[in-house]
Amino acid sequence: MQRGIMTGLTKILFIGDIIGKPGRMAVKELLPKVAGRFAPDVVIANGENSAGGFGLTPEIVEDLKTLQIDVITTGNHVWDKKEILDYIKKEGRLLRPANYPPGAPGQGSIVFECPSGVKVGIINLMGRVFMHSLDCPFRTGDEVVAKMRETTPVIVVDFHAEATSEKAALGYYLDGRVSGVIGTHTHVQTSDERILAGGTAFITDAGMTGPVDSIIGMRKDEIVQKFLTQMPVKFEVGSKDVEMQGVAITVETSTGRAVKVERIKEPLEKK
Repeated sequence: MQRGIMTGLTKILFIGDIIGKPGRMAVKELLPKVAGRFAPDVVIANGENSAGGFGLTPEIVEDLKTLQIDVITTGNHVWDKKEILDYIKKEGRLLRPANYPPGAPGQGSIVFECPSGVKVGIINLMGRVFMHSLDCPFRTGDEVVAKMRETTPVIVVDFHAEATSEKAALGYYLDGRVSGVIGTHTHVQTSDERILAGGTAFITDAGMTGPVDSIIGMRKDEIVQKFLTQMPVKFEVGSKDVEMQGVAITVETSTGRAVKVERIKEPLEKK
């Protein structure tokens, strides 16, 4: 994947929630192909489910970085593997939601300098409807975006949230101030990608990178059994019909306005 040529446009590739080993294998096999098609300046991926479907480890983060993923975002499963607590303090390219209260380890945003020299701001936020009670993502977004725009107008937000209404509300709230608001968390890719009136690309959910023949990434039988019996079961990552899902956004570098957003749904060929 060749990168590093500055133009008047910045291309951002966002990979939807990576689910366990199948998701990691999909990235390894498909990212070169997808990147060859879109020629991204920066690659962002939500990796909070990359370790067995729940959480992530330092080793997996390092592995994802070798696959030319530049920044990894997370969400409510960021703390599932306790070994990440110390690691996230020193790894600036691994983000946790910025609206965690003060004192939480790690950081919720980064200004990443692309090989082309373009600076891209990346912000991780988490919703509160049907989720943990964190600080307000709207007010936190206000503060982080205002500070970030002093450095660059090219800004992308991963909004990890359950409710579609909350995702849409944040998209409209930040419209014209960021280049894109990309929803994550539900693992179900939506078909509502669009550019809002102020120039912000939006999609309710980028989807997941992992087994589509599953229930949001997990083996079907166990999930169905839980619904039938309400008894605890062990969730295991599925393995069939693996895809890499996400979005590609093209942005005017000087203004930060999105000019194009494309949904990605790339199947992994069966071997």
